[in-house]
Amino acid sequence: MQLSFHGAADTVTGSRHLVETGGTRLLLDCGMFQGFKVLRERNWAPPPPALREADAVVLSHAHLDHSGWLPALVAHGWRGPIYASPATIELARVLLLDAAHLQEEDARRANRYGYSRHAKALPLYTKRDAERALALMKPLQPRRPRRVGDAVVRLDPVGHLLGACAVHLTGADGRQLLFSGDLGRREDLLMPPPEPPQPADVLLVESTYGNREHPRTDIAEDLGAIVRDTIGRGGSVLMPSFAVGRAQALLLVLQRLKARGEIPPDLPVFLDSPMAIEATALYRRHARLLRIEPSEAARLCDGVRSVATAQQSIRLVQRRYRYPAVIVSASGMATGGRVLHHLKAMAPDPRHHVVFPGFQVGGSRGAHLVAGAREVKIHGEYAPVRAQVSQLEGFSGHADAGEIMGWLRLLPRAPDQTFVVHGEPDAADTLRLRIKDELGWRVRVPQHGEHANA
Repeated sequence: MQLSFHGAADTVTGSRHLVETGGTRLLLDCGMFQGFKVLRERNWAPPPPALREADAVVLSHAHLDHSGWLPALVAHGWRGPIYASPATIELARVLLLDAAHLQEEDARRANRYGYSRHAKALPLYTKRDAERALALMKPLQPRRPRRVGDAVVRLDPVGHLLGACAVHLTGADGRQLLFSGDLGRREDLLMPPPEPPQPADVLLVESTYGNREHPRTDIAEDLGAIVRDTIGRGGSVLMPSFAVGRAQALLLVLQRLKARGEIPPDLPVFLDSPMAIEATALYRRHARLLRIEPSEAARLCDGVRSVATAQQSIRLVQRRYRYPAVIVSASGMATGGRVLHHLKAMAPDPRHHVVFPGFQVGGSRGAHLVAGAREVKIHGEYAPVRAQVSQLEGFSGHADAGEIMGWLRLLPRAPDQTFVVHGEPDAADTLRLRIKDELGWRVRVPQHGEHANA
């Protein structure tokens, strides 16, 4: 068995890990790079021959840093099967079509207003590319092993996101590889905790929160205090949110705050994201996969005003937030989408409060704002930032360092080799040291483009 790391080896995003066993090449995830420009530029590089020759892709889950480069791979001529859990396939349809739409819209806007440094701005991929990728997806039921070429693949739920799974692979030589994907939390708002890991000779473990613990505060209480304070001064709360997973958790907390009388029951809540609207419907349909009662899942949108069309979103922005409201809009790191129009309108006004409920990748617009930026560039123009800006990491769907270590301790035996992936350099190396010191395992952090025998 051989491994090569084509993404998420020196950063959080761009998950692409190639496994070769017998005569079969399997690509674990096919994610998009996000954050710093030097990383985003990797999305535009053509796939190396090894990826073009992959026999199949196996997705851990649908988030774009794990699935978002599939249309680009297909645009370069790849046509193999893509295996994923049924819920992941449904979410991927929502995410990939939206990502393609945003790519096309951003290119059109750049060409219209002339703020691209290229003669003609082009999308990374189109809606047609996304549709071709989705047509290649094949459902793989969790906990049911399936032969794929010379390998046997099994998916096991790990919380984090609807349909998210660890990938367990048995190679032609009998050696076993386990890829954690993104691990969820023990006490997630929506998702059950990760299931215990399968035994493995080789382990790939994520490290997004490898150097920190989640705050032990009550996030509902924290959000309630922010909402009360903001509407008390006549402002509105803007929450840039990942449309899948995070938006649904925010709706759950807002419904609970209203039910307890901790925020006004008639406070307008706007869900301004077609993708979040679709994803919420999927979460309600797959309520049996959640940790909350189906009745509570059914009430996620009670009293919530869904903003489905662009015209409705424009009207919401143009109303200039004349009365207090809560607006949940994508994207979660303010890298694109409708939230940018709200941010441009609200950031200059000190009455408002911008709340980022989760991790912000370095180099993203959200990371700059959380770090205290006093101006923000949107659509080629700078807007002053006078609104209050906060981050609530308690909403993160990622396991923290202690929870990752707890999951690793459930392995039936120590792996021969552990690779720490999906983390910024400090987070990855901090987790590496904990694994080495506390578990005594052979462990290291691979580099981008590295090849290793497994």
